[in-house]
Amino acid sequence: MSTTKNKLDTGLIRELAAILREADLGELEVEHEGLRVRVSKPAAPAVVQAVAAPAAAAMPVPALAAPAAAAAAPAAASVPDNAVKSPMVGTVYLSPDPNSKAYISVGDKVKKGDTLMLIEAMKTFNPVEADRAGTVKAIYVENAQPVEYGEALVLIE
Repeated sequence: MSTTKNKLDTGLIRELAAILREADLGELEVEHEGLRVRVSKPAAPAVVQAVAAPAAAAMPVPALAAPAAAAAAPAAASVPDNAVKSPMVGTVYLSPDPNSKAYISVGDKVKKGDTLMLIEAMKTFNPVEADRAGTVKAIYVENAQPVEYGEALVLIE
């Protein structure tokens, strides 16, 4: 077993930080050869966290792709271009609090400016509003699901 296996590669961290900035992502995590590196961008400059991964869980990450992005790829092909998209990276909430009814359901009529859901980013809840009036045809996200910038959230026709 080589002693360089778990050695921190600062060049890799710099590359990940550059990808984070260029793609305007909030967080990027890569696991390779027993080393897991997570680079995240809060309000301050990028923060790097490296943790040795358990041997049983060590799996190479193909081309730095996030597992959620790979799983969402087939579903994204069926999403129309005119879907309401996420304005930011964060966690989506379909209701104002856990004990309340969801803002919208499939089949609901909405007006331009109606709140469709909330996206929490950096402990701030941001409303996602309808960009047009119409009927909710599909909701592409689930409550408490992380979302990326530009990800389809709702289809209104």
